Amino acid sequence: MDTNAFDVIVIGGGAAGFFAAINLKTKAPNLKVAILERGSQVLTKVKISGGGRCNVTHGEFIPSELSKNYPRGEKELLGPFHTFMTGDTLAWFEERGVNIKMEEDGRMFPVSNTSQTIIDCFLNQIATLGVSLLKEHPVKEIHKLEHSWSVTTTNKTLLAQKIVIATGSNPKIWNILSALKHTIVPPVASLFTFNIKDQRILDLPGVSSQVSIKVMDQKGKVVLQSEGPLLITHWGMSGPAILKLSAWGARILEALDYTFTIVVNWLLDQNQEDILHRLLKLKTKHPKQTIAKYPQFDIPRRLWQSIVKTSGITPVEIWADIPKSKLQNLAQQLTQSYFEVSGKSTFKEEFVTAGGVALEEVNFKTFESRVHPNLYFAGEVINVDAITGGFNFQNAWTSAYIVSKAISQDLQQ
Repeated sequence: MDTNAFDVIVIGGGAAGFFAAINLKTKAPNLKVAILERGSQVLTKVKISGGGRCNVTHGEFIPSELSKNYPRGEKELLGPFHTFMTGDTLAWFEERGVNIKMEEDGRMFPVSNTSQTIIDCFLNQIATLGVSLLKEHPVKEIHKLEHSWSVTTTNKTLLAQKIVIATGSNPKIWNILSALKHTIVPPVASLFTFNIKDQRILDLPGVSSQVSIKVMDQKGKVVLQSEGPLLITHWGMSGPAILKLSAWGARILEALDYTFTIVVNWLLDQNQEDILHRLLKLKTKHPKQTIAKYPQFDIPRRLWQSIVKTSGITPVEIWADIPKSKLQNLAQQLTQSYFEVSGKSTFKEEFVTAGGVALEEVNFKTFESRVHPNLYFAGEVINVDAITGGFNFQNAWTSAYIVSKAISQDLQQ
């Protein structure tokens, strides 16, 4: 057989690419399979994921609940998750000697606490199974032949019966797919934090609180809302509540040029009137207590002191001396703190984009292209993305597994 001819070429040496190739060779050992990687290193995103621990998946075991974590792809992934999801992922790794643990927030990591465990597992698997790994092979062109595909890299031209594209958010590959008549949804950033310069939070990095947030456009209309933990950082605000907004509102926030107003309720769903009523009760109950010294409503001390100061209350004032007007200010600051957002920052190293191959051009029973037979997709190359917490990896495992199942069944008939 021609050394440059393969049954299947997987383009992309990341999580989805490796998972597809390994499962292909496991199901059909006789197939000749190659992974093409443009760089000198493979699995780079796996390496840095979860702060170097690799957030393998998330502890959600009901397909309909799992799919709700995908701003793009929720409806389309429901069927695939019935075929391969969290429990299957855990079993797959455990069968290969990698035990996974779940943390309190549902994120799941290798027991070893290092992403190298996942990388070593994958590298051992391709070596054992005989998958060819061609590094430093950036793809320049993909051409449809009569009964096969040709893939031209900077080094050589390869042939394959079937191709799997697992390149993630790669503009060059999207351009190639566009030339092959695929519709590419333009990419925008997802999973980012908000840049906010505001005296109220300047000295509070590291403070976290449960909040509800509304995003308002330039006309004052509420366009997004979220709730959950908010983390104050050196550059503004982060944490799950913010990241959810950035994922679900990726296109809305891009259209606003990342300049907008947020309204934070530090007391989740409590309203201003109820809080004023409770503050008046505190005035009666603790007349001699210094307001700034004793945080209320389970708000972190430093945050409480900042909110009290913003309300016009000095550090030494006691409840008995506070006029109702200042308590009204305090109630408003607790339930409706307005902040101006001016820009975004990428969340850690895990840059995620919304965009890619249009979902209607993918057959989600096989992840095969509806435009070209024998062309398949795995991972984030299609217009699927998730919130943070291991969900993007689960999409990679699920799509890659289903691709391997479809291709192995087809080529072994």
